[in-house]
Amino acid sequence: MSQTLAQHIPAPLTAAVEAALQQTFGTTSVTDISLLVGGLSAAPVFKIIVNDQPYVLKLDKTAIFSPNHKLAAEAGIAPPLHFQDTANGISISGFIDGKPVRTIFGPERLPQELAATIKAIHNVPYQGSGNDLRETIDDIIAGFRQCNILSGPIFDECFSNYNTIRSKYPWNDAEKVFSHNDLNPSNVLCDGERIWIIDWATSFLNDRYIDLANAANFFVHTEEQEKVFLHTYFGGPADEYKTARFYIMRQVGRIIYGSLMLQLAAKGKPEDYAHNQEMEGITLKEFSAQMGAAKISLAAYEGQLMYGKALLNEAVHQMRTPRFEAALAVLG
Repeated sequence: MSQTLAQHIPAPLTAAVEAALQQTFGTTSVTDISLLVGGLSAAPVFKIIVNDQPYVLKLDKTAIFSPNHKLAAEAGIAPPLHFQDTANGISISGFIDGKPVRTIFGPERLPQELAATIKAIHNVPYQGSGNDLRETIDDIIAGFRQCNILSGPIFDECFSNYNTIRSKYPWNDAEKVFSHNDLNPSNVLCDGERIWIIDWATSFLNDRYIDLANAANFFVHTEEQEKVFLHTYFGGPADEYKTARFYIMRQVGRIIYGSLMLQLAAKGKPEDYAHNQEMEGITLKEFSAQMGAAKISLAAYEGQLMYGKALLNEAVHQMRTPRFEAALAVLG
């Protein structure tokens, strides 16, 4: 192995990485390697240069490698997957020189591009099974309660409203589609011309509104953007039922991400740590401002705690509106 690569690869994986490079490229020579950052996973992800071309080398022994990356790559949605070793947790895929997706497309075009990409994901023929979405959410909420990080009236109201959603949402809708299930900004890349989707570990057959809601919670912020987003996805104006289902799932998405983020924060502190219970005034707008000013990071406890609080506050705020009651009435 070259000295450049040996400085970064853990010794126990040296032979396996060499074999991966040899099988994929016919050489073990890597002219450059650099650590990529941005995701929440602790697994090392590198940009490597082989034969003057950039690639992504991921080392994650704990990962459950999904065959769906290859499926999405063949559909032109994910970067090409060149190598995958499930036993050693090694994968090599195409590298996307990411540009800020919001800057490239702007607030008017981004909803269209994003909706078209999600539609392409959902059109991929898929023979696999899916998980029970209601069970999955129940497990996430139970995990949050068990970590015992926060409690109080906001959480009581939030989960009480979720119980109402749980009783009215059409969970058993037979129309399921191939879904990514985690369309957050870390997994939505842009090369300056088009969108690419990465990290397919949680992809399976699911309710189409999960992908639509998750993506919208990060990228769709106005009523006009929402109309364009849904119009592009459905190929025409979304009717009252589709709009209501989409809006309800947006709140479910916030509850999912908020609960997971707070569980992640809880893991960063001792069990007896006294977490700040204050929820007042912690908004997504304030969180975004602090992130933009590099005052907090999602890789650190403080950022995870604040983001989890902000997401659940936003869910509760939305569930107090007349639109929420009207949407529930449509579904009910």
